[in-house]
Amino acid sequence: MLFHFLYPLHTTYAFLNVFKYITFRTIYAALTALIISFFLGPWFIKKVSSLNIGQQIREDGPASHIQKHGTPTMGGALILFALIVSILLWGNLTNSYLWIAILSTLGFGIIGVIDDYKKLAKRNSTGLRAKYKMGGQILIGLLIGFFLYLYPNFSTSISVPFFKSIHPDLGMFYIPFVIFVVVGTSNAVNLTDGLDGLAIGPVMIASATYLLFSYFAGHIKIANYLQIPYIAGTGELSVFCGAILGASVGFLWYNTYPAQIFMGDVGSLSLGGALGTVAVITKQEMLLVIVGGLFVIEALSVIFQVGSYKLRGKRIFRMAPLHHHFELKGWAEPKVIVRFWIIAVILALIAISTLKIR
Repeated sequence: MLFHFLYPLHTTYAFLNVFKYITFRTIYAALTALIISFFLGPWFIKKVSSLNIGQQIREDGPASHIQKHGTPTMGGALILFALIVSILLWGNLTNSYLWIAILSTLGFGIIGVIDDYKKLAKRNSTGLRAKYKMGGQILIGLLIGFFLYLYPNFSTSISVPFFKSIHPDLGMFYIPFVIFVVVGTSNAVNLTDGLDGLAIGPVMIASATYLLFSYFAGHIKIANYLQIPYIAGTGELSVFCGAILGASVGFLWYNTYPAQIFMGDVGSLSLGGALGTVAVITKQEMLLVIVGGLFVIEALSVIFQVGSYKLRGKRIFRMAPLHHHFELKGWAEPKVIVRFWIIAVILALIAISTLKIR
């Protein structure tokens, strides 16, 4: 809104020309989201506590987690509020890609709200039945894929890391590909959200990385220099990623160990969906495997654990997702969290470096 109200006045007040620049609006979108989530945090925690909105703990989980039972949850709603308000203030609301990202995030957020509500109503950690949860996610992914498939001048080809001239065109298969990326990322972030601040840290790192990718893909000179696909308009997603980063930083203040509040599925599902959507639009879907490598590892640990138990009757890890395995090995929770963050930083740097290794 500020962009639309103030930038037209730059002919009279020259200093308002700064609203033209995506970099300027990205910085202030991040700061705005950070301020909102940080200053509303204490009120939000007090509010959800008064409504008895407390976390339900897995009965088969580590014994040390029992003390977390009843910790206020659904903090992802605070992240979403800060994110959306910031984007509405600083984003170019005529940009179609920006609205795809916003609606995708809200769609996954709604599924998360229902899932969290079911857990609270049933007083257990089960939540929404898997077929309904997955069905809703697939529907959102389908809508995103279908819209992009029909969107003028948007290619159904994908980029392959390390190869500048290989861009396979998926045609109609692009739609199921989008579904796989968006739904897979959403669930992978959800599985990672098991320790205080464990998921929000890598989300911050991934959003900062895709902030760069969005800006590069939307800048024709930089895109041509780096020999990556140029997609006009995707630069505005930098504002979106900046808002995710800022809202996450503000939330982390209260989510860091020992957490005063958890983000719940409303946060993990929506943020994962947001990252997946940005990755698809910027044509850096395959790099998401590296950028979000920690999420991938966590998801694979669950898949391998379940598969091994069903096929061999034996477990690979002491417990899945992987972070619980290290807890049961004796690692203190903060040590698991920080070490996983370090891995996320390393993977993000590797992903950024691939832009020059082609």
